[in-house]
Amino acid sequence: MIGGAPERTGADSAVGRPVALIDLLDRLLNGGAVVTGDIVLSVADVDLVHINLRAVIRSITADEPGPW
Repeated sequence: MIGGAPERTGADSAVGRPVALIDLLDRLLNGGAVVTGDIVLSVADVDLVHINLRAVIRSITADEPGPW
């Protein structure tokens, strides 16, 4: 404890602190992410089109090349 306040470590240290967009993108690309979603177009409660979306976002390096 410093000055009566508990010390923050790990993920708690970022709470309340502004994060730059580039730092957020860096963390996202280093760890990767999966984005999923569903889109349904309907008229009068009749589903006409159903689209299921899945995307994987990650960085490609020389050590870990892409699958192609």
